[in-house]
Amino acid sequence: VFVGLQPFLYMVPVVYTASATGSFGLDLPLWAFFVLSVTVTTTAVSAYVYSINRVGVAILGVSSFSVLKAFLANWTEDLNAPFERLFELFSQESEIQVSVLSFRNNKGIVKAIMIVPAFHPGPFKNIGSSGLPYLIQKAVEDKFENCTVMVPHGLSGHNLDLATQGENQLVLERTLKLTEVSRFGADATPFLHIKRNGASVGCQVFNGCALLTLTLAPETMEDLPPELNHAIINAAKESRLSTAIAIDAHNSINGPFKVDEAVKPLEEAALASLEKASKLKRAEFQAGVARVTPEGFGLREGLGPGGIAVLVVKTGDHMVAYVTIDGNNMITGLREKILAALAEIGIGGGEVFTTDTHMVNAVILNARGYHPVGEAIDHDILIGYVKRAAMSAIEDLE
Repeated sequence: VFVGLQPFLYMVPVVYTASATGSFGLDLPLWAFFVLSVTVTTTAVSAYVYSINRVGVAILGVSSFSVLKAFLANWTEDLNAPFERLFELFSQESEIQVSVLSFRNNKGIVKAIMIVPAFHPGPFKNIGSSGLPYLIQKAVEDKFENCTVMVPHGLSGHNLDLATQGENQLVLERTLKLTEVSRFGADATPFLHIKRNGASVGCQVFNGCALLTLTLAPETMEDLPPELNHAIINAAKESRLSTAIAIDAHNSINGPFKVDEAVKPLEEAALASLEKASKLKRAEFQAGVARVTPEGFGLREGLGPGGIAVLVVKTGDHMVAYVTIDGNNMITGLREKILAALAEIGIGGGEVFTTDTHMVNAVILNARGYHPVGEAIDHDILIGYVKRAAMSAIEDLE
C-alpha cells in the first residue's frame, strides 16, 4: 500500500496545480508517463522487498521484513508479542534445571533463598526470558515474607533463552513449588578458593550440597556451557556429596571470550575444589542477608530492578559474602574492588555475581547495546551500596 500511495499522493497535487495554472494539459503521453512511473516504482520496490525477504526465508523460514517489523514494534512501542510469535516458530522443548538453596533460622523462618536457573535470560529488553531473574526474585519474595531472594546466573547460553512470557510463567510456577524445601541441615564447611590457569573457583558445602562459584576474572567471563554443569554435578556425587550448584559469576568483561579455552581450566579447578571440600570438617554456621536498591540508577545505567543482595556466611571466625547484582556482566576490575572493600569490614572471601539480566539490553545505543555493571555507575558509589548491604547482613547473622 505504501509503495503505491507515496507516488500517488505526490502526483495528485502536482497534476492539479499544473492543470489549474494551465502549465500543461493532461494529454495521452503525460498519462502514459505517470502510469509508467508508478508501475516502475512499484515493481522496483517490490523486487527489492522480495529479494530481502528471500534471505530471511532461506535462513529462518520467515520473511526478513517480518523480523524487522517485530523488532521495530518492540524498539518503538515495547511490544513483545510480535517477536515472541516468531520465537515460538523457531523454538524447541527442553528440560530446564533450576537449583534452590534455602536458608532458615532456628525458628523455622526461611530468610534467604538462592535460586540458580540453567535457562538463559534473553535475548533483550522485555522479550522472552530477559527479565526472568527479577520475576523469579519477586514471585518468591512475595511468597515468603521477610525473605531475600538471589538469582545468580547458571551455566547456559542464548540457545536456552525462553521463547515467550507463557514459558516464563511455567518456570515461575515450577520454581515456586521447588522453594518448598524440606531437606535442611545445620552444618557447612569453610569457604575454599582454588585457582587453575586463570580460572577461579570458590566452593562451600551446605548440608552435603556443594555451592560453586566460577569466574575467570580479571579476564573476560561470558556464558558457560551446560555440559560443564553436568560434569560438576557428576564429580560432586563421585565425591559423596548429594549434588552441586554451579554459578557462572558473570563478573568480568573486557574483550572477546573464547569459551573452548575457558572450560578446561574451570573444570579442573571445580573438580579440585569438590575433592578438597568433600574432606573438610563441617560445623554449625551462621547466615545473614540484606538487599539494597541503589537510587538514581536504572536499566540505562546497566542496573536491573533487583538491586544488590548480599548473603554473609560465617563459619567459626571466618566470614564470606555472596554478592548478587542485578545486571549483565561487570566491568573488569570492579569485582576485585568490591572484594577488597568487603575485606575492610572483616569479610575474608566470597564472590560477586551478576544475574545476567537482559532487561538492560537494547535500551541504549552503544557498541554493546547495554552497560555492564560499573561502566555507567561511579565505582565508589556502587561499592558503598555493597558495603551497606554487607554490614546489614552481618548484623543479621544468626
